[in-house]
Amino acid sequence: MAITTVVFDAYGTLFDVSAAARKAAGEPGRNALADTWEALSRDWRLKQLQYSWLRAVTGAHTDFWQVTQDGLDWALEAHGLYGDPDLRERLLSLYWELDAYPEVPQMLATLKARELDTAILSNGSPDMLDAAVDSAGIGPMLDAVLSVEEVGVFKPDARVYDMVGARFGSQPGNVLFVSANGWDAAAAGAYGFSTVWVNRGGEPVDRLPDPPAQMMTDLTRIPEFA
Repeated sequence: MAITTVVFDAYGTLFDVSAAARKAAGEPGRNALADTWEALSRDWRLKQLQYSWLRAVTGAHTDFWQVTQDGLDWALEAHGLYGDPDLRERLLSLYWELDAYPEVPQMLATLKARELDTAILSNGSPDMLDAAVDSAGIGPMLDAVLSVEEVGVFKPDARVYDMVGARFGSQPGNVLFVSANGWDAAAAGAYGFSTVWVNRGGEPVDRLPDPPAQMMTDLTRIPEFA
């Protein structure tokens, strides 16, 4: 089936989730963070994802902003920085204005020039996603920004992937789904989407059914598969 719709995960795929800690670490007076920001950023992201999975499994849904704060609090405590409320507030504020990866604007412009539908499908809450899209200046190149808050459960629940067909009237085989999370690409593949895993870190493929159909290190070549 021909691809008519290209759908992207947001955090880690279009938006650089390490940008908040990296920027804060470069600010004056952040010496303690400068020594550990990379590890803290990894732990923050890992806990953010783990808490979303656990909440989905247990039915204890909350919005992604709460999960983001909980993940940061765990990471700050793990790295001995939990007693710095100013640092916590700064990191959280920077999360609302994450950088898009440099190849994103041109890649999206190419897809739109081909008259393909483009969308975000994310765990993020609507206000977080709107802020990130506005900060990156990519709103005009997206036809929809879809948040799991519409269905009240995090990925990889199939109800999240249902939202694409509901919005665009597309069949799963008409959708190219792009994510920097291997588990997300695997779940989308099981759902019936064509998938690309953006493996920026050179990680091993997850041992899950329906591995990604394509793998690349950034988003530059996405238009080749649409």
